[in-house]
Amino acid sequence: MSGDPDRGGPKRRVVVVFGGRSAEHEVSVASARSVVNALDPRRYDVLLIGIDKRGRWHQLPELPAAPRAGGELPGVTGEEGPGVSLARDPVESAIVNEQGERTQIDVVFPILHGPYGEDGTIQGMLDLAGIPYVGAGVLGSALGIDKAVQKVLFVAAGLPVVPHEVVHEREWEEDREGVEARAAGLGLPLFVKPATLGSSVGITKVGNLEDLPAAMEEALSYARKALIETSMEGAREIECAVLGNDDPVASVPGEVIPGGEWYDYRAKYIEEGAKLEVPARLPEEVTERIQRMAVAAFRAIDASGMARVDFFYRQPDQVLVNEINTIPGFTTISMYPKMWEASGLSYPDLVDRLVELAIERHEKEQKRGRTLPD
Repeated sequence: MSGDPDRGGPKRRVVVVFGGRSAEHEVSVASARSVVNALDPRRYDVLLIGIDKRGRWHQLPELPAAPRAGGELPGVTGEEGPGVSLARDPVESAIVNEQGERTQIDVVFPILHGPYGEDGTIQGMLDLAGIPYVGAGVLGSALGIDKAVQKVLFVAAGLPVVPHEVVHEREWEEDREGVEARAAGLGLPLFVKPATLGSSVGITKVGNLEDLPAAMEEALSYARKALIETSMEGAREIECAVLGNDDPVASVPGEVIPGGEWYDYRAKYIEEGAKLEVPARLPEEVTERIQRMAVAAFRAIDASGMARVDFFYRQPDQVLVNEINTIPGFTTISMYPKMWEASGLSYPDLVDRLVELAIERHEKEQKRGRTLPD
């Protein structure tokens, strides 16, 4: 591994991996743009690996073109660069191109949202290759992607969650009346969402039970199980960022004020209707409770590196955990970097810290004897 550039050593080579096979492909590309811009060229050599929607890896000379105003987000087409793979030998970890040429690497920064990137799959591959990477490990990533399982762990940790029902695809196919009765028991309106996806993809607000079948079909087109959740009408949407490994710390909370009926995909990444208020205007006691709950949620799923925890707050003192995201959005308008900036940690310093946490975690794992020595 390269030395510490702050101590006169060579620059670290960071591989930024983005795109991927999930429905959040375009969001990943947009997030990668901000991360790459924040990596100080005096400290890092950056390699770009774009994964197209077919799952093929490409070494790219530059990021896909920026989105046009009001247009769709860019993606990886698979035509920009040669295919590559990861390799590991007793001496080094490397990117290997189609000609067999090796480029040594120090750490991977996966900016992959959703399945095949945020769910432990690429994390497991990197563990097998013995390569340090930013963010949660296999277990934390797998738990973080599953909104149904994480709620079980939150409750076990004493954290209050939004009233909900978990519906598997087979349940919906075989007992629709039973599912409808469970949904009715939550009260209307409801939100129906895929259990293993983010960025508000596949989510539908249901105002009456006649709309439930279409909402369920939409959610189950993205995942094998869906969540039906009570709509927290009148509640404020609060988010809190967490950073660290063994001693995680929480940022100041921020508030999402949707420009439309709710904070959907277009409001998050394309349109400019939503307002983000950082720090959120909250009573001091509520702020401190949200920070404690964010760290508790982080630990409940065995996360590491980074995570964003989302809450609902109803005055005067009701705070419910909504979900945790182990690879939160990193675009210029995303809440995770904004909350850390408001906490005194700039975007470039945040990225530096995440790289250091990745290397720290990898070195500790090697000392435990769970991975082969270099």
